[in-house]
Amino acid sequence: MDDTKAWLTLAHAPGMHAGQLGDWLAAGVAPTLLARESRAALAALGLAEPTIAALRNPDEPALARDAEWLEGPQRSLVTWGSALYPPLLALIPDPPLILFVEGDPDVLSLPQLAMVGSRSPTAIGRDTATQFAEHLVKSGLAITSGLALGIDAASHRGALRGSGRTIAVLGCGLDAIYPRENAPLAAEIVARGGALAADLPTGTPPLKQHFPRRNRIISGLAVGTLVVEAALQSGSLITARLAGEQGREVFAIPGSIHNPMSRGCHRLIRQGAKLVESADDIFAELGALLAGLSTPGQVEPPETQGDFGQRLDKDYEILLDALGFEPASVDALVARTGLKADAVASMLLILELDGRVQQQPGGRFCRRLPGKV
Repeated sequence: MDDTKAWLTLAHAPGMHAGQLGDWLAAGVAPTLLARESRAALAALGLAEPTIAALRNPDEPALARDAEWLEGPQRSLVTWGSALYPPLLALIPDPPLILFVEGDPDVLSLPQLAMVGSRSPTAIGRDTATQFAEHLVKSGLAITSGLALGIDAASHRGALRGSGRTIAVLGCGLDAIYPRENAPLAAEIVARGGALAADLPTGTPPLKQHFPRRNRIISGLAVGTLVVEAALQSGSLITARLAGEQGREVFAIPGSIHNPMSRGCHRLIRQGAKLVESADDIFAELGALLAGLSTPGQVEPPETQGDFGQRLDKDYEILLDALGFEPASVDALVARTGLKADAVASMLLILELDGRVQQQPGGRFCRRLPGKV
């Protein structure tokens, strides 16, 4: 069995990670030799029966499918112990034995910040993620996220807008991008010098149980994890928890007490996550880890952003002040401003066309940050 096939065999063995093989690896024995060991020897390593069965009787068609995928352009298999294996990822308790990579595998070893959050963020949350990511890549960091809708996608796009590198870690095989809506974004990440990565072989669907496994790679690649918006049941809180368990910094951006998408961040802050109001807060905490990176300027909180270049009439200013940065209904705005409902509805339409306001689900509206994507 050649080395590539041996590594692919390991990729298909359920539950396999380098943390299980500490003594084996410490002795300098190549993981590829596992497939040649007896059932008794594998059991002595503590491997479960399904894992042993997959090692002893590889799925040949699946291995052939992986090998065919690897023949495509800009595709590689990054294996444990190789020069391309990300050094920070190797330090976590359960590092993957392999990574399927599309794009530049070198970017996996760059200094990175993970950015995660809700799949259904507010407009202000999406804009905040975009602007933070854009600034952070200009300061020398790569941005790592999970290619999901919402905050993940906004973070990737912000990194690209800042002409930086971004890494998307998927919870499925790289032969079928998930979610499909972000396939063009995935292609742009690769084309712009970033990378897609997964420890799951080709043909693996995006099942719910795969995402915590994906999340430990997102946090493990990065020096810290920034949660932008998250509900209390958000999967991004799993990433934050894993980052803490891996000894990495956890950051959270606070929001309104009335915004359900802020409650996860507030919980993290109560549990010890670093409260972030600007990118400088991140660099101050990471300190010596990022000593070589520049930190020009900062991403300002929404209240201090510049205006859109044109002053508004008094009634529009009153309406925007009443709206703030959290979603509100027309009825709530009428009550806050004393303006008539038809006037509020008309003004909101004009403000939306001008890019200052965005409609949210349920007929509510919220302000937008300047400089949105």
